[in-house]
Parts: sequence; structure tokens; C-alpha cells
Amino acid sequence: MDSAQWPERWLRTQLKYVPHDLMLFRAALTHRSATGPNNERLEFLGDAVLNLAVARDLYRRFPAASEGDLSRLRARLVSAEPLAEVAGELGLGEVLQLGPGELKSGGFRRQSILADAFEALCGAVFLDAGLEAAEGLILRCLAARVAALPPPEALKDPKTRLQEHLQSRSLALPVYTVEGVEGEPHAQTFEVCCAVPSLSLSARGRGSSRRRAEQEAAERILEMLSDRVDESER
Repeated sequence: MDSAQWPERWLRTQLKYVPHDLMLFRAALTHRSATGPNNERLEFLGDAVLNLAVARDLYRRFPAASEGDLSRLRARLVSAEPLAEVAGELGLGEVLQLGPGELKSGGFRRQSILADAFEALCGAVFLDAGLEAAEGLILRCLAARVAALPPPEALKDPKTRLQEHLQSRSLALPVYTVEGVEGEPHAQTFEVCCAVPSLSLSARGRGSSRRRAEQEAAERILEMLSDRVDESER
């Protein structure tokens, strides 16, 4: 891309955004490995703007969701993986300015670099045109992912969902028992039994930590409960 037009043409075509201060966006799209002003400070600012925009949208969209539910939903949208995917869809890697080392090692495809650059871009729009413009761009870029979010309760881990299921029916909480540990200290596998005596149910789970094994066992109990519901409806 012609350096005189970088990155204005990309902003206009990919983001449908007309910049007021082009230097802000040149910094936002410059990695610290390259010469000149880079995007580290804009990334810091953009992270806050991005989190605010997403938090406010989720707060309005899910009025019955708890703070924990909203935090889990937000994490689905603003963690490195989804942000890097959005950046990739926008072709952001193609306009990033990288130093020779990063360029040679494929830094324009690296998840952390793409996610950071997208955050910096959010910060640049905020400084260039204000919060409303930044929110509009952020929600437009994330629209498909917001629409695909699962119900808030589906994001809870199996242990939490099982506990809440039992508590809602005034039943005793499950009992988790470690039944075995295999392997060397640095590479252990745990086997855990999850028992729900009040429902005469038990299941085992295996994992690289006690917590993971407990989660797997709880998930199997939830599957058993779901099967019981299905059978009762036949």
C-alpha cells in the first residue's frame, strides 16, 4: 500500500471510517518492533474502551444476567482469540507495520499481535471521534459474535450448574472424592467420583488436575439428569 495513503484507504474500505487524525491510526497499526510511534499506549486505552463498550451492550442485552454471567459473556468477546479472529477478518494483519524480525517470523498472523492491534485501533477511534463512534465501530465488528452468544446460564462450569440444580430442589450438594492419582508429580492424572446420594447417582471423571476431573464427573451427572428428563417426557 502506498505509504502516503496508509492506512487511510484501509480504514475507509474495511471499517467504513474516515479518520480525522491519521497519525493516531498510523501509531495504532505500528507494532513496537517497527520504528516510529507504536501502538502500546493506544492498546492500553483501547482495552478499556473495548471492555466498556461490550459491558454496556451486554448489560442492556441481558437484563436478568448476574455479574458473573456478564463477565463470562464478555470474556467470550474480548479475549485474545476472538479479537484476533475479528482482526483477521478485517485484514488488519495486512496493514500492520512490523519490524524485520516479526515480519520474518509471521507476526502479522500472531494472535497476540492482532488482538493488541485491534485494541489499539479502538483506542485510536475513541481519541479521534469519541466514545459513541468507538462503541459503534466495536459493536459493528463484534455483531456476529454477539448474536451467536449462548444463554448466560450455559457458560457456567459443570460443577456450578450441578450445584445450582440441586440447590433449586433443596437437595444435598454433591460429594467429590479422589479415587486415584497416576503419573509423575509433573504429569499427574486424577480420577474423581462425584456422588449425589439423594438421587442415587454417581459418575467418575479424569483430568490433569483434581478440578478438571471434578468438572468432568459433574458434567456426566448433568448428562444423567438430562437423560432422566428425556425419559420422563416420552
